Amino acid sequence: MGRLDGKIAVVTGAASGIGRAIALRFAMEGARVLAADIAAAGVKETADAALSGEIVPHLCDVSSPEQVDQMFQVCQARLGLATILCNNAAIGSALARTHETRLEDWDRVFAVNARGGFLVLRAALAQMLKAGIGAVVNTASTASLHADPGTSPYGSTKGAMLMLTRTAAIEYARDNIRVNAICPGLTTTGMLAHLPAEAIERLSAQIPQGRLGTADEVANLALFLASDEASHITGAAYLIDGGRTAA
Repeated sequence: MGRLDGKIAVVTGAASGIGRAIALRFAMEGARVLAADIAAAGVKETADAALSGEIVPHLCDVSSPEQVDQMFQVCQARLGLATILCNNAAIGSALARTHETRLEDWDRVFAVNARGGFLVLRAALAQMLKAGIGAVVNTASTASLHADPGTSPYGSTKGAMLMLTRTAAIEYARDNIRVNAICPGLTTTGMLAHLPAEAIERLSAQIPQGRLGTADEVANLALFLASDEASHITGAAYLIDGGRTAA
């Protein structure tokens, strides 16, 4: 018996990194998964990599309300009403002090991370209300809680994701829908692939555990929060950063 048997999950940002790890883990635990991303080839590779369970790849730009609505229509038609959402799609921002941040960069990050996160959550909640049950795992960040210089667009969107999580949690608690957030720190994903080895070593030295996290470790946390094992947890934000925020 898998921990998510009988569940229908939508995972955004599933072509790589944390989203890919979540989609694969959820399928392994018995969920039927709609894996969505703007990268068609990547999300197909995620579906093809599933060792067990069912993953349906889907192309979606989360900043588009029409595409988000279509995604959940496809989910219902192919798999059933969504009862789990991993609201994970996000992009980073170029390093710049706030007065040097270009408006187009600010708008681009907010379109995907904040607007997209809201659109996906809104559509998922509508299906969960019909199903009578739901578990949402929003991907926030340590940047939701801790400011880093040069990251005002990204940090602001992740702060917004955390407050969206808390608001939805109290709004839907009596509807048998739980809404929580995971807050990963520096994690070994494609977002860090451009960094040289010495930069990775320097970043790792800032973490009490002495290393970056892995996408699989973050997927383990998402699995717990999506499962019935977390039945009395809602409105929470779980740090997974090797102790960096505590230091």
